[in-house]
Amino acid sequence: MITLRQLRYFEALSETLHFGRAAKRLNISQPALSAQIAQMEAFFGGALFQRSSGGIALTGEGAAIGARVRSILTEVRELESIATAGDAPLSRRLRLGVIASVAPYLLPSLLALLASEHPRLECEVRESVTDRLLRELSAGEIDCAVVALPVDEHGLETLTLFEDRFHFAVPADQADRYASQVPIGLMRDVRLILLEEGHCLRDQALEICQIADASERAGLGATSLSTILRMVAAGLGATLIPDMAVGDETRRGGIAILPFEDPAPARTIALAFRPSTARRQDFEVLADVIRRAGKPERDLAA
Repeated sequence: MITLRQLRYFEALSETLHFGRAAKRLNISQPALSAQIAQMEAFFGGALFQRSSGGIALTGEGAAIGARVRSILTEVRELESIATAGDAPLSRRLRLGVIASVAPYLLPSLLALLASEHPRLECEVRESVTDRLLRELSAGEIDCAVVALPVDEHGLETLTLFEDRFHFAVPADQADRYASQVPIGLMRDVRLILLEEGHCLRDQALEICQIADASERAGLGATSLSTILRMVAAGLGATLIPDMAVGDETRRGGIAILPFEDPAPARTIALAFRPSTARRQDFEVLADVIRRAGKPERDLAA
């Protein structure tokens, strides 16, 4: 028969695709992990992982079983959450996802606050793009995620954290060409540089561009806002920057940050989680900490 231990071992190995890293995550020896995986493979009558000199990979049967394993372990964790519902908030393991356009500006202050106020918390952070985080959240691979709304189509619940206004970032030596408050419609006349496909910040910027009847004109893109802003500093175009990034991204100079006319475009940052969770109290406490952690950067941009 299959045990929960084996399912957890299978999950760790399927996520890391490395016996050594999986064993370290589980705090067991590599031979112990190998023995449990071998028992699972004997039970199913075939290999679940393909071993080669280049590493390991899930077989077709392993991938199919993996989907069921994630579903089972998600339900088990929800049951375990009910059993520990009386514990102090944020006093055990928490797997937190954060979108890439928020993580570098929020995590340093957030993790410091969590370590100070909730020292028993074991926080594991996953930075990625929105769609991947929402898939992992629905599959039970993470417990909650900091994302930009909306996420309604994914059937998740959310707690609103804060509004994050957008500003207009231009080369510093071109700032005097613009009014002190930039009309949205002005974007139709500039070369916009946006993040590559898959980043929600790109989608939000494109929505604003549609309002302004503008388009992405520069023919340039990058996977990080920092890289885009270096392009702006070099005079290659302009971009949109959220409030929470202003403090960090203006320290290197070369760019000017201009506010938009009211009503300024903004994104809503929220904490998403599964409706079936028994950890709502944890997430409400976490949301409060996130709001406080994100406040210094927003004040700096005000």
